[in-house]
Amino acid sequence: MKKVLLLALSLVLVLGLVAVPAFAEEEAKVYNVANLVNGNLGDKSFFDSADAGLAELQEAGRITYKTIEMGGRDEDQPKWLETLYEVSESGEYDLIVCGTYQMPDYLTEVAAEYPDQKYLIYDSAAEGDNVVNINYKQNDMGYLVGIVAAAMTTETDIDFINEDAVVGFVGGVDSPVINDFLYGFLLGALSVNEDIKVDTRYVNSYVDPGKAKELGASMIADKNVDLIWGVAGNSGNGAAEAALESGKAWFIGVDSDQELTLSEELAAITLTSGLKNIGNSLIWFFDELDAGNEHYGESILLGLPEGGVGIVTDKNFDEFAPDSVKELVLEAEEKIAAGELEVPTAIGEVSTELEELRDSLQP
Repeated sequence: MKKVLLLALSLVLVLGLVAVPAFAEEEAKVYNVANLVNGNLGDKSFFDSADAGLAELQEAGRITYKTIEMGGRDEDQPKWLETLYEVSESGEYDLIVCGTYQMPDYLTEVAAEYPDQKYLIYDSAAEGDNVVNINYKQNDMGYLVGIVAAAMTTETDIDFINEDAVVGFVGGVDSPVINDFLYGFLLGALSVNEDIKVDTRYVNSYVDPGKAKELGASMIADKNVDLIWGVAGNSGNGAAEAALESGKAWFIGVDSDQELTLSEELAAITLTSGLKNIGNSLIWFFDELDAGNEHYGESILLGLPEGGVGIVTDKNFDEFAPDSVKELVLEAEEKIAAGELEVPTAIGEVSTELEELRDSLQP
């Protein structure tokens, strides 16, 4: 009798063990996402990039999402806060996404009112244990752009390039964020040519293209600069205009692919652009969620390893950059992504290293 009972118990255990995996397997959660755009799609920049990343996630069956375009005019701004409140109150969404420097105050207010709602803001930062802030390693991006500029500035077989190893940087404001771009740019340029000179100037505004144009024109005429990186918001377009009108220089864009956003004439002299890959960063976030890493209440910095930043490598760059320049960029990308090369940052730095380096490279 005991043998029969033992056999029966063993059979039950075996069947139970076989059945466990079938019951333990859980389908991956499909998140419902609201994408709030404080502007409109079609910007060929951050908003389109974010939407493309979410569309890719939806196509993969990982999320469902709704994009709400709130308009970007001054008169539209009251809608931004109203919509944040309405979408949060609805309780329909697992995550509400928004972005850019104009939204953090609104998001901080609403996130405090709805502590159970989860939020994500990109390229900015808000407060709240239910908010994840995603920003980007400008210094990694700047290093790649610096390599391009220094490697190209003596390639005299290419249009607009003279034999002097002098490049330019037009920054919006002398601030830690702008100088984070600059720090990487200077170090990337030095890695190619220890004798490089970088003419660094600041507009002291993000909305003064006229001033940036003056600075760019002076760089080209007085210092023989043949490539200018504009890191100055709307002001940077003025540096592009200076390059175009001189007929002696290339422009390099920032944040998004500016060959797609500038006029046809300005796009033609835009060699490449440093990129913040918003769509990639949203995919990274959902990869992390599925791996059990939520990051709410945190500020995340994404660089090359996560696909958060990069440069444009098609169109003008592909056509005009020699293979030797492309190889230098690829080598640097691989080293940074592998952790073999760590680019210093100007964020939180209290030393004078950046200022000393900037001053030492002035032509």
